Amino acid sequence: MWIFSWKGPSGFSACSTAEEVTQGIDGAGLTAIVTGASSGLGAETTRVLALRSVHVIMAVRNMDAGRNVREQILKETPNAKIEVMELDLSSMGSVRKFASAYAESGLPLNLLINNAGVMASPYTLSQDNIELQFATNHIGHFLLTNLLLETMKNTARQSNKEGRIVILASEGHRFAYREGIRFDKINDESGYNGIFAYGQSKLANILHAKELARRLKEEGVEITANALHPGAIVTNLLRYHSFIDFIASTIGKYVLKNVHQGAATQLYVALHPQVKGVSGEYFMDSNKANPSALAKDAELARKLWDFSLSLTEQK
Repeated sequence: MWIFSWKGPSGFSACSTAEEVTQGIDGAGLTAIVTGASSGLGAETTRVLALRSVHVIMAVRNMDAGRNVREQILKETPNAKIEVMELDLSSMGSVRKFASAYAESGLPLNLLINNAGVMASPYTLSQDNIELQFATNHIGHFLLTNLLLETMKNTARQSNKEGRIVILASEGHRFAYREGIRFDKINDESGYNGIFAYGQSKLANILHAKELARRLKEEGVEITANALHPGAIVTNLLRYHSFIDFIASTIGKYVLKNVHQGAATQLYVALHPQVKGVSGEYFMDSNKANPSALAKDAELARKLWDFSLSLTEQK
């Protein structure tokens, strides 16, 4: 049980659950994609979106796990509209295949929740030869968002409903490498640190939301983009650190959020009327929060955007 319960300006706190922050909200007519929806925060986000009548597409790497989650949710909410599609964010080929299949489906897209991620993994290169955490947490989502953006724009215009892009970042962004994003050393194994590399990828998530929000606003499109920290929570992200995982699993229930509380902020940002028109912000505990100085650096955000484009256009 999370021990901090004071409420912020939104009326919600770290104790608030995903169901509580969406209470009374009718999501009928909305379509959402949730990446990493087969476990943890992604599965809970899918469950609550479906509970609020949103049509959910689960974008998952493990199709069997995704189908199992879908079946569990359908037992609770028999009328839920949920589909499972394969997506491996560490592979640009998989991202392009997913986006192409989604375009061919003709489905609209109101909400894109970039939830999936890996944390503090040993040094590994993705299928595209990019450091795995940066590739999965940022580059995969960057490419996915760009490929789905036209569908989101068309949906916003035709439905006259605001589109929302929600990017799961982390307070871990404060523990990136000293320079923030190591543009010239993304794949440098000799200087690799799992925690710093995770922080770098989460910093990239916030910068991505910031620059994307600026571009959407400049274009006059009714789509918002925001980043968030879900809170300290026990999930399978800790699988590479057995000792930390053990401590978190044993005493974590007293000081860490559970999954229902952990998914609250992304559901708040995705659905709540209080967030209408809000873009380029960073949220925590279902309230606006203040990220690091690097995360607010507009020039760094633009540089990251160009760098990310160069990586995705090469593949």
